Amino acid sequence: MAKTVRLTVAQALVKFLNNQYVEFDGQEYRFVKGIFTIFGHGNVVGLGQALEEDPGHLVVHQGRNEQGMAHAAMAYGKQKHRKQIYAATSSVGPGAANMVTTAATATANNIPVLLLPGDTFATRQPDPVLQQVEQTHNLTISTNDAFRAVSKYWDRVSRPEQLMTAMINAMRVLTDQGDTGAVTICLPQDVQGEAYDYPEYFFKKRVHRIERRPAAMEAIAHGVDLIKTKKKPIVVCGGGVRYSEASESLKLFCEKFNIPFGETQAGKSAIEWNHELNLGGIGVTGTLAANLIAKEADLVIGVGTRFTDFTTGSKSLFENENVHVLTINVSDFHGQKLDATKVVGDAKLALDAIREELEKVDYKSAYGNEIKEAKSKWDEEVERLFNCEYEEGFEPENPGHLDHVLEEFYKQTGSCLTQTQVIGELDKLLDKDAIVVGAAGSLPGDLQRLWRPKSPNTYHMEYGYSCMGYEVSAALGAKIAQPEREVYAFLGDGSYMMLHSELPTSIQEKKKINIILFDNMTFGCINNLQMYQGMGSFGTEFRFRNEETGKLDGGLVPVDFAMNAASYGAKTYKVKTLEELGFAIEDSKKQSVSTLIDVKVLPKTMTHGYESWWRVGTAQVAKKSQVEKAAESIKEEVSKARQY
Repeated sequence: MAKTVRLTVAQALVKFLNNQYVEFDGQEYRFVKGIFTIFGHGNVVGLGQALEEDPGHLVVHQGRNEQGMAHAAMAYGKQKHRKQIYAATSSVGPGAANMVTTAATATANNIPVLLLPGDTFATRQPDPVLQQVEQTHNLTISTNDAFRAVSKYWDRVSRPEQLMTAMINAMRVLTDQGDTGAVTICLPQDVQGEAYDYPEYFFKKRVHRIERRPAAMEAIAHGVDLIKTKKKPIVVCGGGVRYSEASESLKLFCEKFNIPFGETQAGKSAIEWNHELNLGGIGVTGTLAANLIAKEADLVIGVGTRFTDFTTGSKSLFENENVHVLTINVSDFHGQKLDATKVVGDAKLALDAIREELEKVDYKSAYGNEIKEAKSKWDEEVERLFNCEYEEGFEPENPGHLDHVLEEFYKQTGSCLTQTQVIGELDKLLDKDAIVVGAAGSLPGDLQRLWRPKSPNTYHMEYGYSCMGYEVSAALGAKIAQPEREVYAFLGDGSYMMLHSELPTSIQEKKKINIILFDNMTFGCINNLQMYQGMGSFGTEFRFRNEETGKLDGGLVPVDFAMNAASYGAKTYKVKTLEELGFAIEDSKKQSVSTLIDVKVLPKTMTHGYESWWRVGTAQVAKKSQVEKAAESIKEEVSKARQY
């Protein structure tokens, strides 16, 4: 008979997490680094008691907001290339609900994170308990059922013995490179404290081997045959290249056959920006170089990419009538997109196998000077953008929308900095191994186009869910993952106000992060979108309520973000000139505490589209003729795009 150990559910959970390991490429290490916590009545005397009594090796962090701390946990897993994770626990009700956004963000990006929300009483004896939502048609439903739609695996431990199968399945999904994401294990608050005689073998050391699964030779052969018939292929470098750690294999593949590559947000910085075949970002927020080459390509080789609408230009980017798609992906689901010829397997192994076969026939693309010329055009444009200054007769990158606001902004802030100008200066000032974090607004587009990663894996962008408020929390997660590097969160004023709760957590933990806040007093990205679609500026500028009109069309609302961050204990800087920016960056490098640089940038000075299109749901009937005209334009573009 198996030996047993009597523990509460929470104690057994903590003990189990302490014995999970991962092996990848012959290296073995603990899988669960620690746990972010905000304790409430739904988890403090259960899981909280277990962690106080014996956390083992788990590092326990105190969060400030459940969404924020869970974002930090997710960012840790992303920066660790999905090979090591953090967990996050909340109380019941609103605490749990706050983590739903993180679950969605992690699942959309295929990043493993373990969420442990408290739940209502399994016994139902004290119902309705504090923070319980009662559904009169189904009393088994709680707030935590909201996680079902946004989790890769969801379970509820309603009896102590259920913990075993729940956690074994949780580990299965968390270590599945082809289908990972958020795993949610709901913990009823009474069950957390219930005791059970667990078999000792449940707590044995488990090593989860993340294997490099080779693709079938038939698939490799089909891929090789397709490439051999094509003259101008382009590679789309996705996040799978980084998670597979296949950068060198991709570089060798492209160099051997003279194949250029564009980068997705997740794939950017797999290879340094100045590689001769690196065209930069591709798609809606892509570079002129990548999009020009993509339009003419007769083969698109997607490596580790989900082919989102931003990557494909809502399926309109690849215009060559003879274009075919070849995918290399560990996920069969993502591999079959765009009617692709699919090679399902590890990116590194698949690239190496295809390269070896193509070498036998001495394959070479038919590109002449096209790659060099496209890159040269883009380099000239980048130089212009980096030196874009506000002066008499100035025309912003997005003209004709709020031109009159530029002077108003300048008079109020004293700053005439442009967004692209600031990014160019930061490109010079930041250390080459610094990690840049971002997520939402206009900055992801500008960064995908303009940022120049000088070291691998230094670009950390969440754009699968484009989650405002991810940035500050993610900077903390990235810093915990790589404490030896400087980490910079690039975000707008809208995202900062959305969520910056883990800034004080970074100070508490003595994990220095740097926040570079671009303040243009606007939800600038969406303001561009609405106005390009024929609307006016509505609900996207930060303006006072006008008593005369009753609308939000009064003066711009000033915010001193530096003062806000200083109140938490951060070192702060106010920037209105390039000289002040240079001082702030250099001085911030000397600090041991987290910093915030409040940069006032003119609205409408972010980049615009380069040979790309994005489909949105513009109103087909409207009082404004410009709106109806925009809707007709969308119909026309849709007719040119691939339908699925």
